[in-house]
Amino acid sequence: MAEAADFPGTSPSPARRWLRRTAALLVGTPLLAGLLQAPAGSVAHATVPSTKAEAAQSRVKADATGSRTVDVSLDSLTPTAPGEDDTLTVSGTVTNNGKQTVTGAQVGLRVGSPLNSRSEIDSAAKRTGFQPGADGTEVGGKYVEKIARLAPGVRQDFSISVPVKALSLGVGGVYQLGVSLTGQSAAQPYPQVLGIERTFLPWQPDATDTKTKTTYLWPLTTATHLTAKTGSDDQQTPVFKNDDLADELAPGGRLEQLLSLGSRLDVTWVIDPDLLASVEAMTKSYRIDNPDGTTRPGKQQTVANQWLNDLQAAVKDKKIVALPFADPDLASLAHTGKAVGGSLGHLKEATDAGYKAVTTILQVKPSTDFAWPADGAIDPSIVDVATSAGAHTVIARSDSLRETNGLQYSPTAARPIGGGTTAVVADARLSTAFQGDMTEAENSTLAVQEFLAQSLMVNLQDPDKERSIVVAPQRMPTASQAQTMEKALSSLAGGKWSQPQDLTAAAKAKPDPQATTRVPSAAAYPDVLRKQELPRLAFENIQSTQNSLDRFQVILTEKDRVVTPFGRAIDREMATSWRGRSVEGQAYRDSVWAYLKDLTRQVSLIKRSDAKLSGRSATLPVSVQNNLVQGVDHLVLRLSSRNPTRLKIGDGQFEEKQIKVAGGHSQSVKFTTTANANGPVPVYAQLYTEDGEPYGDVVKFDVNVTEVTLTVMLVIAGGLLLLVLAGFRMYTQRKRAARKRAQEGPDEGPDQGEGEGPDNGPEGESGGASGTDDPGHPSDPTPDTAPESTDPSDTGERVDR
Repeated sequence: MAEAADFPGTSPSPARRWLRRTAALLVGTPLLAGLLQAPAGSVAHATVPSTKAEAAQSRVKADATGSRTVDVSLDSLTPTAPGEDDTLTVSGTVTNNGKQTVTGAQVGLRVGSPLNSRSEIDSAAKRTGFQPGADGTEVGGKYVEKIARLAPGVRQDFSISVPVKALSLGVGGVYQLGVSLTGQSAAQPYPQVLGIERTFLPWQPDATDTKTKTTYLWPLTTATHLTAKTGSDDQQTPVFKNDDLADELAPGGRLEQLLSLGSRLDVTWVIDPDLLASVEAMTKSYRIDNPDGTTRPGKQQTVANQWLNDLQAAVKDKKIVALPFADPDLASLAHTGKAVGGSLGHLKEATDAGYKAVTTILQVKPSTDFAWPADGAIDPSIVDVATSAGAHTVIARSDSLRETNGLQYSPTAARPIGGGTTAVVADARLSTAFQGDMTEAENSTLAVQEFLAQSLMVNLQDPDKERSIVVAPQRMPTASQAQTMEKALSSLAGGKWSQPQDLTAAAKAKPDPQATTRVPSAAAYPDVLRKQELPRLAFENIQSTQNSLDRFQVILTEKDRVVTPFGRAIDREMATSWRGRSVEGQAYRDSVWAYLKDLTRQVSLIKRSDAKLSGRSATLPVSVQNNLVQGVDHLVLRLSSRNPTRLKIGDGQFEEKQIKVAGGHSQSVKFTTTANANGPVPVYAQLYTEDGEPYGDVVKFDVNVTEVTLTVMLVIAGGLLLLVLAGFRMYTQRKRAARKRAQEGPDEGPDQGEGEGPDNGPEGESGGASGTDDPGHPSDPTPDTAPESTDPSDTGERVDR
């Protein structure tokens, strides 16, 4: 089964049209039809072509000749799938791209023969220029619009209404519908087709006996908006990169449109839980990063609350598929991430976190049994990774898991691929129908008609064979793409050939025994997708962040305040949304790493100046500062001497002490030191976790030991001896004076002899030293550094900030 090379809803460039027209003239219609059946993978991974408006601007007027002279734009076709009693209305514009004025023109409808296969629809969608026979005859009479004169460069609107019965449609099927302008000019003075646009008219007047069961995935995903930062308050106020998410949630925004439109349809919701967590965070107090590093308060709580309430109402009693948190890139994990230790473990954590988020926020139990690689492209390694977190079903696409058995119909989506794994193979044509710019009315109209035509043709391939078809559109549809999708699905709701089915039922459908079950090799994985993958460096950065987080959390008293926001930020670093945005992805990973490092530095040793010891022993204080909001514990502070023979710490080279510091406080820890020689000794302070891992930077300072010398001790001893002798002399003089006064009697008065002082009281109360006192000998000199208690200090003193 071939795929269209151009995206539905877009028109080929003029150069491409010219080449195809030339090819048709050279090799004939049969060969051209074969060449136009592009490989099945051409739609999925082709570059989206320019819109028709862009192509029109680039046209060279010299090429605007023949049936390419006038550009016909088909902007509206209603009803999209008409019934017998309906009136078909077609409207649009015609623009003269030639150099001469077109006169005597009229716009009319042309109905071709019914198409017989999906490949014929592909070929008709790509055909350019008027081809008699294939484009059918004009529905003339009163069902045309006359244009008397159309000058070069002039655009004119048209609208044609015709009863469906007047189209003379036969049996049910897909008909080519052409809108052509017939006219003449001075250079070509005879009536001819000067411009034509083609689309498709799905015609099924009565409901088919067997209907195709159609599962349409409705994705609610977005790019990463939340940072790893949170406020220091009890609520941990989240911080957003910008306020773009509010724009998506506001009326008319992308996510608002997806929710509003999807709520009207019978679809399977595929939700990234990170989106729910981000919107819920916006319903409360939140802040937004400014370019200068500051933050400002967010003010879109009302918008977030309304969207979340509407979503809860929309998904009630509906099937929901929850992707792993932040929608990790499974192909990147398989091709580059699994070689980095620990990377696959994040997928299981993201799956569990995703289930919890959806259950908590939406109050519904989602399915986590589905893995959705980018664009449904798979190979054996992607399947292994996708199912490593517990999923048993992989959402693939038919341009990856291609049919190799020559089937003439599109088989049921579900099929076993080994190991107990089921692949749900989405139809590539239907899944890529709404890519491209759907803001232009013509692109949207053509996309809807081609989607309906392909859907009906699936049923007509084998009308008696009931099949289950899955449609997995682009992961992040724009608002205009969502509007176009809704229009197409609403047309299917009539139920003439299709009926809705949820993804769980589609996965359980009985597989077609003829459908291929062989997973393509890694060599078949599209290069364009491989170039978009996260590089190995990204996973190495992620693992470095995880390792730092693991070391940091062991010292925290309130781990969840850090582990939860950083764990989810690490999930966001692996998001599929970074595909094609490598610079932005690396910037986000760098920001998470930088913020974590900043937090870890909030617990650190305070640098201190060199110490001076004038003695043989003393205590040294070392301070630890905790600027975090929460306390830290399970830390060990080690003080070590580089030269323990000269300066011992504790009883040897180093001493360790347990550390516990309250949030916003500092603590001083005291270590006993013993000096054995003079001179400076380098000393190092280092924090460790309890498992021996270094934490933070080393603090180095010198301890300069100044030991007391023998000469100084002799001088001190001599001084003490002189004091003792002087005291003894004063004592003997006073004793002699006392005896003399006793002999002379009381009338002779006090002795005023030379060298004798006044009576100072009874013996033993003088100011001299007692005869029984031993002046002793000095031991170790008293150190200049005052001794301090070595008892553990408390949780710390408050830090002034």
